[in-house]
Amino acid sequence: MNSFFSTALMLVAAACTSASVTPQGIEHSTTAQNYLNNGYQLVWQDEFEGETLDLKKWEYRQAGVVRNLGRVAKENVRLDSKGNLLIELRKEGGEYKIGQIGTEKLYKARYGYFECKAKMNHELGPHVAFWLQTPTMAKVLGNPSQSGVEIDIFEYHRKEPSTVHHNLHWDGYGADHKSTGSKIPMPSVATGFHTFGLLWTEKEYIFYVDGKETWRTTTAISNVEEYIILSLELTGWGGDPAKALLPDEVVYDYVRVYQQK
Repeated sequence: MNSFFSTALMLVAAACTSASVTPQGIEHSTTAQNYLNNGYQLVWQDEFEGETLDLKKWEYRQAGVVRNLGRVAKENVRLDSKGNLLIELRKEGGEYKIGQIGTEKLYKARYGYFECKAKMNHELGPHVAFWLQTPTMAKVLGNPSQSGVEIDIFEYHRKEPSTVHHNLHWDGYGADHKSTGSKIPMPSVATGFHTFGLLWTEKEYIFYVDGKETWRTTTAISNVEEYIILSLELTGWGGDPAKALLPDEVVYDYVRVYQQK
C-alpha cells in the first residue's frame, strides 16, 4: 500500500474513532464519548421520540399519592412530539399537581455512566431532579454498600437559580438518616439545555455538568442495583409555589446509561 492511501486510511480511522455520532445518529456528549472511547457502551436509553411515554421503559411513579405540597398525577408527564419529555407543575382548583416517572419494575443497573440532557424549570416552588434510588434503602443500617444509596445526580430549584445540587442519602429517611452533598455554582444552568452525568463505580462517584467534573466522592458507595427517577417535587425547598406563574416544567431531551463492555 502506498503512503498516500495509507495516510488516508489512518485519517479516516482517526475521524471514526473521535466522532461523537454513532451509526444510529445519536450524538454523544463529550463526557459520554470519553467513556465510549474507554471501553463503555450504550446499554439503555430513551430519546423521548413520539407522542406517548414508553411504558416498556418507564412507569408512572406514585400516581395519585400526595407528596408534601403536591399530588402526583400521570397527566403531568407528557411528550411534546419534538423529542422531549415534560414533567409539569400545575394548579387545578386549590390543588397542586406534580409528576414523576421511574424504572423500578423495568430497569435497574449497578455501576456505569448515567446521563441526561435537560432544561430547568423557570418558577419558584418546585425542585426538579434526575436521580437513582435503591429498592433496599436502610435494609442494613450503617451499610450503604449493601442497602444502597439515594444518588441525586442533579437537583435544581429557582430559589438558587445559579446552583446545581449533587446529594447522597442513606440509612433511610428517619432518625438514622445520613447525607452528604455539594453545591455547584453554575450561572448558565438557568437557561437552555445542559447535560448532567454520574460515573458510578464500586469505589467512587464522579459527577459532571456540561462535561465538567463538579464533584467526586468515595462516601457511601452503593454496590447494589438501583433504578432511575425523573421527578418534579413540591416540598417548600424551592420556594413558595403561590408566587409561581404556572404551569411550570422541567424538560428532558434524553436519558442514557453506559456500562463497561
